Amino acid sequence: MTVTFDRRPVFDAVRQILGRGFSQQEVERLDAVLDRIVPVVGEPGEGGASNTFPAAASREIGEAGIDLIKRFEGCARKRPDGLFESYPDPGSADGLPWTIGWGSTGKEIGPRTVWTQAQCDARLATDLRRYADDVAVAIGEAATTQNEFDALVSFHYNTGAIGHATLTRLHRLGDRVGAAREFMRWVHSDGKVLQGLVNRRRAEAELYAGPAD
Repeated sequence: MTVTFDRRPVFDAVRQILGRGFSQQEVERLDAVLDRIVPVVGEPGEGGASNTFPAAASREIGEAGIDLIKRFEGCARKRPDGLFESYPDPGSADGLPWTIGWGSTGKEIGPRTVWTQAQCDARLATDLRRYADDVAVAIGEAATTQNEFDALVSFHYNTGAIGHATLTRLHRLGDRVGAAREFMRWVHSDGKVLQGLVNRRRAEAELYAGPAD
């Protein structure tokens, strides 16, 4: 089974390092590298290392988190015939990576990708399970309310950064106030502050700091 790997954070990071957009040849080379890093779930990579994430306690994102993700991602871009077509990433100078539905990206998504509503929803459900598993691994045994977990999944869905963000470290240490403040550090794209990211991080921080349910 092929991994549905979100390449957006990787493209964003490399783009910032280069200080420019990509040529088509560079996109293809970067895609090829990512394919080698995460080729197939459960199969060993170079040196026999497994490409699967460590096992984590099963935990699911709640309705508040799903609603937040849907509100900020939107399901786009809908055509008059009811189908959805891919669109360039609005937050990047070169439009990469191509996106469709509820913010889905991947090698299989390009300029002419078209999905049904059912395909968009199915991919969202798959991605939410994967991102929730990533968050569960990252936070380990740290006590976490459902609201906190939902906010962290939304953050990871958008940034792909749960594994290395200071936000995660502070949460694991039990510093909820410090962790909540960290959300607002993640509001840049191509070196610019985007109001959409400001709004999303604020909503995530508010959900994170909300009462335990």
